[in-house]
Amino acid sequence: MSERSAEGPAVQVRARRGWSRSSPRPYRGGAPHALLAVPGVLFFVFFAVAPMVLAVYLSFTKWNGLGDPKPVGLANWDKLLHDDRLTQSLTITVLLTVTSWVFQTVVSLLLGVWAAGRQRNRAVLSAIFFVPFLLSSTAIALLFYALLDPNFGVIHQDTLGTTSGAFLAIVFVGGWQFIPFHTLIYQGGARQIPEVLYQAAAIDGAGRYRQFFSITLPQLRNTATTSSVLMIVGSLTYFETVLILTQGGPGTDTAILPYLMYEAGFKSYDFGYASAIATFLVVIATALSLVLVRLTGFGAMRSTREGM
Repeated sequence: MSERSAEGPAVQVRARRGWSRSSPRPYRGGAPHALLAVPGVLFFVFFAVAPMVLAVYLSFTKWNGLGDPKPVGLANWDKLLHDDRLTQSLTITVLLTVTSWVFQTVVSLLLGVWAAGRQRNRAVLSAIFFVPFLLSSTAIALLFYALLDPNFGVIHQDTLGTTSGAFLAIVFVGGWQFIPFHTLIYQGGARQIPEVLYQAAAIDGAGRYRQFFSITLPQLRNTATTSSVLMIVGSLTYFETVLILTQGGPGTDTAILPYLMYEAGFKSYDFGYASAIATFLVVIATALSLVLVRLTGFGAMRSTREGM
């Protein structure tokens, strides 16, 4: 018997297919191993879950940043509920969140649908639009602070010295940075819409605007939900922009909840009360996200294609 025949039929089949022991084994499919998720899970636990648990713990203590925290029960929460600035800060935060959501959604939706086309130069322009998102919030806030300076800026008016001007400046600066990100989300969603829907609508005589409102918008409902959740959570956690542009002013007219938390922790050194505000913010953001997902039916979506 020859050496080749002694290897057995399975070895001969592998040899005919060009397989050798040194060659990598073919992928046979199946779910990836659970160990692949360990780095991501550890990162989430150490940098998300652990800080939140620590903040909840500190909200029931009195701590100035030195020594050991002293338990005080519900004193910080009672102080939060009876703080005169809480109502004003919460109102400003809600107004900022709603205004930012409207501004960013309208602009990013239109830009995303436009960028989803295949006309010339759209890829280049889309890349240029995305540049502001690559910059840090601090750098952008410093840039616009210089541009809005009443003495040396491009607008020779004290824009940040008025309530409406300061509020709109925060909305615009936040939108200028984050609209590119949401534009990319809407662009991806718009490209998943089946082209046959537009072809059928064109045959029925529907124009471009009718196609947009009857096909594009309904098909992007799940994308809009995802973008809206990110916008709302991001608007509730604005901080650098407010700190650098207005410092909560004029007066306390732009003192949103994150800025109130900053003042309590790093100006009054009351980290227990600041942790109570932080926990309150997490609860609000989580509740709003869950309500939005429930009302839009996003959680019941089963298809992997947008709107289908």
